[in-house]
Amino acid sequence: MKISAPRLLYSIALLAAATCFATPDASAQTGARWETVAAASTASAADPGDSDKIDVTTRDGYIYLTSPKAISVKVFTILGQPIAQASLRAGTSRLKVNARGIYILKAGSVTLRVTI
Repeated sequence: MKISAPRLLYSIALLAAATCFATPDASAQTGARWETVAAASTASAADPGDSDKIDVTTRDGYIYLTSPKAISVKVFTILGQPIAQASLRAGTSRLKVNARGIYILKAGSVTLRVTI
């Protein structure tokens, strides 16, 4: 079967557009998934102002997030591409990041730059 040059170019352009603008769930693409490391303790905080505090650390290719309450979290590359999105329970959770670099983490109303 012979395909004309204009038809071939049109098919290539459609394929390129479909792959560039498709926006499937990024966690499905990368396999990035938050996992719970430690549940929140039931002891009350000594300082009521600590109830909204989150702690973010990195170690061994993981991003660790500790929050005293349930929180919605999104992680993006420095270029704005989504890596992972989840609603996390209170406690400590971690996300394995495959590539070293700079990431943007949005946890509730807090936005942080994270370097791995």
